[in-house]
This record gives sequence, structure tokens and C-alpha cells, in this order.
Amino acid sequence: MMSILATLFIGLIAGFVARALKPGDDGMGWIMTAVLGVAGSFVAGYLGAALGLYQPGQPVGFLASVVGAIILLVIYGFIKKK
Repeated sequence: MMSILATLFIGLIAGFVARALKPGDDGMGWIMTAVLGVAGSFVAGYLGAALGLYQPGQPVGFLASVVGAIILLVIYGFIKKK
């Protein structure tokens, strides 16, 4: 349970950091940024566990969360343009 809460908290912060690092105008609010950050954190956690970088249930690292959030921001930008 604590690992999920830790992933949520890290994801919130990672979303804002990822949006600050990714160039360009996203035109989305802070709620969508937080949601994409949390989703990026969970994606990074599942991919890290699948690759053997993290144990299942272990909170994901901050840098992996930021990278996951940036990837989701880029995908969101491609979808939004179409």
C-alpha cells in the first residue's frame, strides 16, 4: 500500500518536472500534467519491474518517473495534434 502512495507522490512531482523539461507549449492544465506524471510513474514502475530493474511492489525511482512522464507527454502531444 505504501509503495502505491509513494509512486503517486513521486508521479505528481515528476509530472511537473517533466513538463518543465520538455520543450514546447503543451497547452494543458496542471491536473492533466499531474495525471500524466502519475501515469508515467506507474508505466516506469511496470517497465522497470518487467526488465528486472525493480522488484514488484517497490516504489519507482524519481528519474524513471520523469522519463516515463516525458514519454507520455510526447505521446499526448502527438495524439492532440491529430
